[in-house]
Amino acid sequence: MTQALTLARPYARAAFAIARDEGKFASWSEALAFSAQVAADPRVSALLLNPELDQDASVALLAPEAAEPAYARFLAVLAASQRLPLLPEVAGLFEQLRADAEHVVKAKVTSAAEMPQAELDKIIAALKKRFGREVEVTTAVDASLIGGAVIDAGDVVIDGSLKGKLSRLQNSLAH
Repeated sequence: MTQALTLARPYARAAFAIARDEGKFASWSEALAFSAQVAADPRVSALLLNPELDQDASVALLAPEAAEPAYARFLAVLAASQRLPLLPEVAGLFEQLRADAEHVVKAKVTSAAEMPQAELDKIIAALKKRFGREVEVTTAVDASLIGGAVIDAGDVVIDGSLKGKLSRLQNSLAH
């Protein structure tokens, strides 16, 4: 995985630079997300490794219908370098670069049950205060947490779940 990220990083930076220069972060995000989803399909990823598939066909397979010419050229560069299977990593790194440029922290809140909007608003306000940036939150439900929530905001993970607390208690009693 780290090798794939290392190989994908220069392509993500190049895509980010093009999107920034054109002022089209949103359209590049959408196009990369589409291409990454298609490339991640096991049948397509096997096809991308087939030497009989020419560069134009692979670009046509992965490009969204409304793709801009610059995006198609970007895919052609990836195809020429045989890096199309890295599209999921490129898309992820692109989104990190975009979030940094737009001063946005992306956080995922996983709770044991569906969280009321009022509680979610309190969490968003606390994260905004902590990071000093705008916060985009996605939510998920994981019943195995028993209660509470886990907040994953990139490098910061806050585990306020009952499952996490019980695990920490078990570790402290064992030592």
